[in-house]
Amino acid sequence: MNHGEKDKHLGNGFASARDHLGSMVAMASKASSAADGITQTIIPFLSIIKSSKPTPVRQGVLTPSFCVVVQGTKKFYLGREIVRYGAGKYLAALIDMPSAGQIVGATKAEPYLGIRMDLTQEEMASVAMDAKLNMSVRPGVKRSAGAFVGRTDPDVLEALVRLLRLLDKPQDVAFLAASIKREIIYRLLMGADGRLFFQNTVSDSQTLALGRSIKWLKENFDRDLVIEELARSSNMSVSSLRHKFKVVTTMGPLQYQKHLRLQEARRLLLGGTVDATTAALKVGYESPSQFSREYRRLFGLPPLKDLKSIQQGTAIADLQD
Repeated sequence: MNHGEKDKHLGNGFASARDHLGSMVAMASKASSAADGITQTIIPFLSIIKSSKPTPVRQGVLTPSFCVVVQGTKKFYLGREIVRYGAGKYLAALIDMPSAGQIVGATKAEPYLGIRMDLTQEEMASVAMDAKLNMSVRPGVKRSAGAFVGRTDPDVLEALVRLLRLLDKPQDVAFLAASIKREIIYRLLMGADGRLFFQNTVSDSQTLALGRSIKWLKENFDRDLVIEELARSSNMSVSSLRHKFKVVTTMGPLQYQKHLRLQEARRLLLGGTVDATTAALKVGYESPSQFSREYRRLFGLPPLKDLKSIQQGTAIADLQD
């Protein structure tokens, strides 16, 4: 392909991406609720996020998902890294990731719109194996974090357009939605960022053990953590576990557990059935004062003031994609 043909090919790709995004804006606007927030669609794994104004920084735990911005701009905070991204870019989270984000580009006339597709590592591995893709990671290649931002390929956008069109044909969802999802996963694995998806789906035995450690912490965040026992159960040294944990989640195991505890405490408080002391005890804190200090450090306000600000609409309870 000569330079002229290559430029023409790239130009057509950008044009098709703009066309697909335009279609997605129209369909997402139609499918989302009138109010800002998350709309769960009739497709079980698909939801739409809408905001008509910029938001404060939101702390939360990203769950495994693929989230495309179709209109507006966001900032994503992962460890010390801050990434600003807009229409046509995506955020992929392949493990449960404590992180923060905020919508920075949104108006009533052109609200922020995002499309979120839930994922599992099992689905990713299934597609890779059925397609006979090479899942090996080259020796010496550094492992990346479990969440990252990338540019959405036009083929992925086109598949998402077809997925959104199913919202007007409920009778087709049960038969077609899952196959389109598998196509999207396949194109992500085959795309420019495929290596990043590979690394967080199937890799060496230590990576699989790290996944089990993360799963254990998620299910047992209210229990005392003995780092030596967690490392032993993962067949890793303490130093190796801490290193791999920090590379993937940007924090150590103890900090990861703390984030999970505080997020669950906030959820309990929002439920309105417990007070701050009870919430602290339920998630594993023995000292209410320590709980209050760490809660304020993460969310910016002590528990009761934070709860009041959420109820008054001046803060957002959860990190949305």
